[in-house]
Amino acid sequence: MVIIEQLFSKDEVQQYRNELAQVPWSDGKNTAMGMAADVKQNTQADANHTSVQQLANGVLAKMGATPKLISAALPHKIFPPCFNRYSEQETYGFHVDAAIMRLPNSQDVIRSDMSMTLFLSEPDEYQGGELVIATEFGEHRIKCQAGDAVVYPSSSLHKVTPVTQGARIAAICWMQSLVPDQAMRQTLFELDQTIQSLANDSAANRQQLDNLHHVYHNLIRQFSQI
Repeated sequence: MVIIEQLFSKDEVQQYRNELAQVPWSDGKNTAMGMAADVKQNTQADANHTSVQQLANGVLAKMGATPKLISAALPHKIFPPCFNRYSEQETYGFHVDAAIMRLPNSQDVIRSDMSMTLFLSEPDEYQGGELVIATEFGEHRIKCQAGDAVVYPSSSLHKVTPVTQGARIAAICWMQSLVPDQAMRQTLFELDQTIQSLANDSAANRQQLDNLHHVYHNLIRQFSQI
């Protein structure tokens, strides 16, 4: 689980909020699959609307230009971002994201390895609405600043607690990783973050950096699936 701080600036968040206020929204159950539909209570922006598609493309562009996110997820394929809204008394109970998702208007499918939530509402704009991710070490409760994103394994049980006041708006998407093994993805992320930190240290030994870089890419070759 990785927090990407300010994936979007405050100005960009406001621009998205203004655009989303002008598009049609519908019952989120329409896009839920299997048992998830029983516990999903929210609304979702019309994914076929031209403005929504342009906003989704903007999220994809940001993702592709964010090294920390690429390092954490190593994305191979990405399901187009969706936009959801939780108003008062709306919630999404514990569920697991579908393992296989068909890309819109396509016969292609992706395996959901990593999920991402991009918060578009400030924490003080709503009460409740926490993203809760269950792990073997207990539940993690997440309520980020507008513009921040959290990336986490799609295999985890997670939920959005009921919103009791205000409204919570977010973008969500799913990624198929080049490295399907979760433990290896974590190891590669930690290794890459160490390399990047050393690369910014003028006192770091170049030969040792080259050796670490060599190990990193050879691990990618060994464990990636294309």
